Amino acid sequence: MNQTHRHAIGVLRREFLQVGFSGLLGLSASEIAAGADIRKRIDLGGVDTFRKAPVKHVILVFLTGAPSHVDTFDLKPEAPEGIRGSFRPISTDVPGMFVSEHLPRLSRHFQKLAVVRSMQHRYNNHLNATHEMLTGHSQPGAFFDKIASRDDYPCYAGTLEYVRPSSEGVPSGVTLPTFLMEGPLVWPGQHAGFLGPKYDPWLIKSDPNGRDFRVEEVELPQGLAVERLTDRRSLSRSLDSIAATLDRSPFEGLEGFDEKRRQAYSMLLSRKVAQAFDIGSEPAAMRDRYGRHMFGQSLLLARRLIESGVPIVQANMGRVQNWDSHQDIFRRLSKDLLPPLDQGVTALLEDLDARGLLDETLVIVTGEFGRNPKIGTEGGVNPGRDHWSPCFTSVFAGGGVRGGQYIGASDKNGAYPATRPITPNDFGATVYRALGIDPDLELRDKLDRPIRIVRGELIPGLFA
Repeated sequence: MNQTHRHAIGVLRREFLQVGFSGLLGLSASEIAAGADIRKRIDLGGVDTFRKAPVKHVILVFLTGAPSHVDTFDLKPEAPEGIRGSFRPISTDVPGMFVSEHLPRLSRHFQKLAVVRSMQHRYNNHLNATHEMLTGHSQPGAFFDKIASRDDYPCYAGTLEYVRPSSEGVPSGVTLPTFLMEGPLVWPGQHAGFLGPKYDPWLIKSDPNGRDFRVEEVELPQGLAVERLTDRRSLSRSLDSIAATLDRSPFEGLEGFDEKRRQAYSMLLSRKVAQAFDIGSEPAAMRDRYGRHMFGQSLLLARRLIESGVPIVQANMGRVQNWDSHQDIFRRLSKDLLPPLDQGVTALLEDLDARGLLDETLVIVTGEFGRNPKIGTEGGVNPGRDHWSPCFTSVFAGGGVRGGQYIGASDKNGAYPATRPITPNDFGATVYRALGIDPDLELRDKLDRPIRIVRGELIPGLFA
């Protein structure tokens, strides 16, 4: 296996499609036991009160690197020059709500959207901020660019797998199409943290827009052969052959093949998930509708995965720090970033709605923070905006969300909340509530200390 990606828990991808964070299919029994021993007590306590039933799915559209809120969903056309930027606001299908001129498709779907304009936390660096948004917690022992560790809080899919373990070979979470890592820096918040690798989501690292995207490699646990799967028919034949062998004599002669390996292997055999990755079976018109680019095809794959039963899909919009526009921000947003996002998210909302999936799927679009309202150049000649966590925007749709509304507001320059700040704790509590998990749930860490899963409150007014 490629030594560059030893953090993977298994592989399902072209050029080693990356699945999981830390060697799930190669875990030792002691490592698995260490993770399994964490669960001491679960108190699910209260019942979801804001909708009749929990959502079945969450699609988290993560704009890694952080988009500019004042150039997308919270424009300030009356602000002074040097703050307002070069984009003009356009009307939406909801009177009194506006959006950037470079999001024209989404402007026609604001009846579905709740735009939270008063997000806030204290971390202006990418790694700590990413942990905040992907877990609903500050990273333990946080310092500047503290990389991922098993002391971190679990991501939402990790907690879900812990509370409601997956079945029928379907993982609780899949993250795609990029792994957030730059050199030695591994972004925290992508795995199950102190719960242990047993609860990690699958991490897929392959561009669904690639010409040859398919399940081409399956790396099996030690002691089983690696089958190269060059097309859908060979994938089906190989899985059928392996499944038949296991039916006759499951895991015979594979000493040390522990329960976690059995579960992981069961996932690899899941027809439902394997077929979801066969994005080439989608009609060409549907693929065109989402857009023939990484953003669009990743969101199409996210829809296919939730249809296969995966509860949580995180779709990273680009490689790590893709939205980090310290320079040349207006060209990058208008040409490279906003058009594919506009096309892909709009297609996703329309597609989910047409399939009757939108009400049971919570869709969230967010970055780890916003951008400084004050335009700068950071040593270059082209204007940009630096990191800004005191105020930013997250957008919600589906899953019982009451659309057509702003929640909270920023000040006249978009620099600070003008209303009660909404924190990542509140963001996390909202995700958990939507999934039917009580935020007061108490977990136990590796030292058997009680830890409340999140300490926030439901975002007020978000749900109908």
